[in-house]
Amino acid sequence: MTADFGGGHPEADGGPVRHIPVLLAEVIEALQPEPGQVFLDGTFGAGGYTSAILSTGASVIALDRDPGAVEAGQGLVAASGGRLTLVHSRFSELGRYAPAEGLDGVVLDIGVSSMQLDEAERGFSFQKSGPLDMRMSSAGVSAADVVNRAKVSDLIRIFGFLGEEKQAGRIARAIERRRAEAPFETTRDLAGLIETVTPRKAKDKIHPATRVFQALRIYVNDELGELAQALLAAERVLKPGGRLVVVSFHSLEDRIVKKFFQDRSGKATGSRHLPALHERAATFAPVGKAMIVAGEDECALNPRARSAKLRAGVRTAATPGREDLSIFDLPELASLEKIGG
Repeated sequence: MTADFGGGHPEADGGPVRHIPVLLAEVIEALQPEPGQVFLDGTFGAGGYTSAILSTGASVIALDRDPGAVEAGQGLVAASGGRLTLVHSRFSELGRYAPAEGLDGVVLDIGVSSMQLDEAERGFSFQKSGPLDMRMSSAGVSAADVVNRAKVSDLIRIFGFLGEEKQAGRIARAIERRRAEAPFETTRDLAGLIETVTPRKAKDKIHPATRVFQALRIYVNDELGELAQALLAAERVLKPGGRLVVVSFHSLEDRIVKKFFQDRSGKATGSRHLPALHERAATFAPVGKAMIVAGEDECALNPRARSAKLRAGVRTAATPGREDLSIFDLPELASLEKIGG
């Protein structure tokens, strides 16, 4: 889960944070699960949303790309009486696991969990020295690969777009100079360099490495692309009346969700200076407020809730919209395969 200042990780800048599902009551209210219905939790994590859905008598198909989360969730599977299926998979592939008759709801909680941040060996947090990894699935290109192999121009775009880091150029060039002497291997190795290049000022509330670590994590796991693909997949597998609920923690993530629901609203879009586009049949109708945020009490109990935004829609009977990633306006970055190769 990402958080704060328009998209960082305050929990990465402090000590361990016990995992608490964010906006749990609001998520369940938006999903409205009932006995006999089938829901898909695309981001199982510690099972917070899944447990709440199961408690209503509904069944859940849960996915997680982290094999550790799937292993840890086997106790809940055993206790579910056959109503929980837990699968090691990316949520962009959720369409593969939906029943032929469709789903009654899909919930996505976007980002990294506190458990992953607390495990030094995963390399998500610079507060704990560990391998510079950040892979949620423990496979593929790591953050160390990116930092040690990517062109400076690519690092600048990654840090600037995904981390909204104003000192992206300075940090990228410093990385280039340092890696020529020795490769980056640990989280503290990279964080230490960033601390030197952009020292923390007294008024700063966040660590100077926060945005770079955030950008690397989003890039390594292709989080924005995964989210876009998951939204398109959910539209195809939801029954008429089925509900899509998304909780995001980063401005870029929330922008993608907002654009999706706007595009699927059926309303004509375009500038007042250009001809209006033809209206299309809406595939989603809004559920409650356009966006829901956590209340003061929840934020006090769970700091990561401060940046959480919930958006939801109910599926209509209209034919799914076009599967076109261009509607999300994703940033153009170097491919992971190119860097990994």
